[in-house]
Amino acid sequence: MVSPPDNRRDVEAARAAWEARTGKARNRRESFRTSALDVEAIYTPVDSAGAFPDNLGFPGEYPFTRGVQPNMYRGRLWTMRQYAGFGTPAETNERFRYLLDQGQTGLSTAFDLPTQLGYDSDDRHALGEVGKVGVAIDSLRDMEITFRDIPLDKVSTSMTINAPAAVLVAMYVAVGEQQGVPPAALTGTAQNDVLKEYVARGTYIFPPGPTLRLSADLVGYCANEMPRFNSISISGYHIRDAGSTAVQEIAFTLANAIAYGETFVARGVEPDAWGPRVSWIFNTHNNFFEEVAKFRALRKMWAGIMRNRFEATDPRSWALRTHSQTGGSTLTAQQPINNIVRAAYQAMAAVLGGVQSLALSTFDEALALPTDEAQRIALRTQQVLANETGVADTVDPLGGSYYVESLTTRLEEEAWRYIRQIEDMGGAVAAIDSGFIQTEIARAAYETQRAIEDGDQTIVGVNSFTDGNEDQGPAIFRVDDRVVGEQHTALAAIRQERNAEDVSAALSELMSVAQSDGDLMPPILRTVKAYATTGEICGVLREVFGEYEPPTVI
Repeated sequence: MVSPPDNRRDVEAARAAWEARTGKARNRRESFRTSALDVEAIYTPVDSAGAFPDNLGFPGEYPFTRGVQPNMYRGRLWTMRQYAGFGTPAETNERFRYLLDQGQTGLSTAFDLPTQLGYDSDDRHALGEVGKVGVAIDSLRDMEITFRDIPLDKVSTSMTINAPAAVLVAMYVAVGEQQGVPPAALTGTAQNDVLKEYVARGTYIFPPGPTLRLSADLVGYCANEMPRFNSISISGYHIRDAGSTAVQEIAFTLANAIAYGETFVARGVEPDAWGPRVSWIFNTHNNFFEEVAKFRALRKMWAGIMRNRFEATDPRSWALRTHSQTGGSTLTAQQPINNIVRAAYQAMAAVLGGVQSLALSTFDEALALPTDEAQRIALRTQQVLANETGVADTVDPLGGSYYVESLTTRLEEEAWRYIRQIEDMGGAVAAIDSGFIQTEIARAAYETQRAIEDGDQTIVGVNSFTDGNEDQGPAIFRVDDRVVGEQHTALAAIRQERNAEDVSAALSELMSVAQSDGDLMPPILRTVKAYATTGEICGVLREVFGEYEPPTVI
């Protein structure tokens, strides 16, 4: 057996000799790139020089590049979730119980757009959107129905809710108390990340200042009362789905996280009080090795930010624990069955990257909300991945790959370059207010779309390998329009049944606290338990805080 060269000069000389021998080999295209980086023909030990032990270390130890637990999936598999929620609370409850019966190990709740924007179902702004992309939650009564017969002391629930996160978490707390489950026993996650809404998704309500205050007050409440609940899930998912590169997804998400951390500290919540309960959600896109490297780079960068910038001393504060969902924007309406393959490979990349929780975008997502069959296939894909492929049998199986280590380092370097640029502007909020982040994402999305339309980037079934039957997709799920009438009826009933004086008093107290600098969680909890509606609660906060007006981005 020939021993490999053991110093940089020997490796570089060997590579130069190889290139001289093979320099005329024909490539199928002029250049190769990930979403953000050029890809070389071959990688050698030189490209991963210094990776071990300085940048890698061991799993479960700083800087966590190789994973946040020492034994990762050898000890416990990732949590398998499927994003679900539609129509009425009763329909969503039925879907939740179906998914749990199929072997899902956690719930991931989708809310409809009116709920996400703080409107009741009978508000004029809700017209045409009630129950369409998630469940309609107008009051505590709807939350009670959504989680009926689901034991909240045994099930972890993730909630994709941002601007009104404090309101929905308060409802969840109230339902738990009705079940006899105290807040301290509840497990789950609230997304509670509105900064990315300003740049990528659009379901914002208030300006950044009061939004950060609401977010911080929820984080402080959970630190004191709900120690097992993740009070914020900082999202790169939507930034990537809006068209960013992997570098931008890393950089903009971490810049937002720094802004949140500074706000939490300013509101009196110490880093080691919120650090262990920060969770994350990232997108897993199509470039397999880039995605593996992305999760590794993220862990290393966040560990450094928490230890060095925020001076957190608890190792749990340094560890980036993340959920991932496979890339919704990568799925195609044409030849939609191909999306099963896309989601499977993306899921494998996420697992090889070391995520803690995973959901697959279903093959029919480009067409409509998922059918039961599509959800089942997505869940079974995770189960096959976990139990049949061997990817969960060793920790960080791609660690040491010259290519993966090089990508990890380069992604980190390019992301830090963006973060320094944002900090020179005054931080994430200033970069959002100026439109800088929005413009960068828009530019990246434009370049990708242009590459697809020019044929430089292949999308199977869209701009190549077409057969003329692309539009003959599967049967799709449709939300019944009766949902609107049922929600209106339920709203009218709750307004009739509740104690109007209690509601009025609770809303008045909320307005008074909002006008001061007080903690918003206690009055929000009181309004929820009085059965004030989502629209009424957010309406009071709109009156005090105003609404966000986005900058023009060209």
